[in-house]
Amino acid sequence: MEVIYSKACGVDVHKTFIVAVICDSTTITPKYLRKRFSTYNNSLIEFRNWLIENDCQNVCMESTGKYYIPVYNALEGYISNVVVANPKWVKCIKGEKDDNKDAKWIADLFKLGIVRSSFIPTKDFRVLRELTRYLYKLTCMRTSEKNRFTNALTVGNCKLDMVFSDIFGKSSQSIIDIIMNNDNFSDTDIISCLKKNCKSSHEDILSSINGIDFSIEQKLRINIIKEHINYLDKSIETLKNIIDELIVPYEDYVTLLCTIPGVDRNSAIIILSEIGTDMSQFSSHYRLTSWAGLAPGCNESAGKKKSVRISRAGVYLKPCLVEVAHGAIKDKTNTYYAEKYNRISKRRGKKRTIIAIARKILVAIYHMISTGEIWNPTDWASVETSTEDRIKYTKNNFKQSAKQLISLGLTSEEIQNMIDDMIVSNGHIYALTLEERQRLGREIFHDVRRLGILQ
Repeated sequence: MEVIYSKACGVDVHKTFIVAVICDSTTITPKYLRKRFSTYNNSLIEFRNWLIENDCQNVCMESTGKYYIPVYNALEGYISNVVVANPKWVKCIKGEKDDNKDAKWIADLFKLGIVRSSFIPTKDFRVLRELTRYLYKLTCMRTSEKNRFTNALTVGNCKLDMVFSDIFGKSSQSIIDIIMNNDNFSDTDIISCLKKNCKSSHEDILSSINGIDFSIEQKLRINIIKEHINYLDKSIETLKNIIDELIVPYEDYVTLLCTIPGVDRNSAIIILSEIGTDMSQFSSHYRLTSWAGLAPGCNESAGKKKSVRISRAGVYLKPCLVEVAHGAIKDKTNTYYAEKYNRISKRRGKKRTIIAIARKILVAIYHMISTGEIWNPTDWASVETSTEDRIKYTKNNFKQSAKQLISLGLTSEEIQNMIDDMIVSNGHIYALTLEERQRLGREIFHDVRRLGILQ
């Protein structure tokens, strides 16, 4: 095989140390230079200087958890080609595995150019990605605490969730505060907590709290859960403010993505934090959708196609796009994706169709970021206009054309022959017999004469 990089370095990354092997292929027999470094920052700087001294600008390492990030940060901006590879692409041969052999194996594979590079965004997008992912975790945590709060009320025979659509609203929270802090409360105290826009009747509300039974320990647990929810609310609000400050330089991209049906500002920020704004990192939209875990799998052997399930990739991007897809098919102002959903779901099912819509949205995002154009599908007209309407418009255009041909001096026999020739030359009607083609031509000709175009 052809050597792509004459000098390549393979790095085996661990928590406390790294093993680096430089493969020098400038001569017929490759030469290997091995050295071990600590993962402390000063040792990583020493590793970087060691690479520069040996004139090695091509480094490959496997993405071992989060341990590769300090190494990548130390090399970024100093080494021109730093590749972080998925461990499955650089896995060593079974029975020949140790730290030194792993680093040498990575260097041998990398110099031949057969190691796929993982997508590593720029520094600002890596920071933004950390914040958006942490926001996702906090939101999930808050949802769990709210469910735990609701279950705690149910255990104490409190049925406020049956009369209030949101038990975290002002009226319901005021009632819960009275229940938790006062053992002797009256119906008047409960009714005085209700706001004017409360839709539930007083009788239903009083019935929902009739017979409640909370011990002191249960009340303490409920108060702890509520304090945790309030703390998470403040943390989420603070985190959103930080994200809004970081996204200011990319507001144009956020506005651009918001033109897609189903995409709001929060979704646009999450998408940008995951894929960035440089689409040259992905060779095509096929590679992007595969990286996001939205492309069908390829598993074929002995002429038989096996499972084509989507991969587990895109742990944070995929749920966001699926949520966007659900919003896009319910958008009343633009029914493009709704029409797509209705057509595909009839033959593929609803779940597969949602993944297909999410993939279509990601493909649109790829091209929009690459070209800077707003969302404008090329097949929009065919989706909005039904087949019957297109046939109707085509017939009207044909009748107008026939009228112009008559004004130019063509006879009815010439137009009849022209219709027959068009039907015969149409590739979609080759399967018709001669009698069927002639009958179809006579029907079109009869419609034209009936409207008075041909006399």
